[in-house]
Amino acid sequence: DYIDEILIANKDIKARVKELGKQISEDYAGKELILVAILRGGFIFIADLARSVTIPAQFDFMAVSSYGSSVRSSGVVRIVKDLDMNIAGKNVIIVDDIVDSGRTIKYLYDNLMTRSPLSLEVCSLLDKPSERVTDIRIKYVGFTIPSKFVVGYGLDY
Repeated sequence: DYIDEILIANKDIKARVKELGKQISEDYAGKELILVAILRGGFIFIADLARSVTIPAQFDFMAVSSYGSSVRSSGVVRIVKDLDMNIAGKNVIIVDDIVDSGRTIKYLYDNLMTRSPLSLEVCSLLDKPSERVTDIRIKYVGFTIPSKFVVGYGLDY
């Protein structure tokens, strides 16, 4: 068994995802919204979040990598799968599983900003601010966690 401890119980994750869905629904009521999931780690989170968002929303997916073959970010970011939708003039929320150094999400944020969305925010299930090396702002945070390697809930590892 490789798990040292359970940082966040399943019931707490479910409850927090519902709260995030409610907040997003309130913030974007009456507006067009696109949720962009970052694959592969964000797929379970986006599926659960989608069920908690009570307003009409569209979904798209990107795959972005900065890890290479190690568990530490290499700092080199590349888009593996780009969006299928045009996000110009739309409200967009990037949905990811975890933000640590912030390099990947900052690269993605800057890249999507060049596509002229009406608004662009970030939602992450987990946030490790102690690892941050960029100034990316995460509007919707599920849980702030310590600088530990984490697995479960579909997270990449």
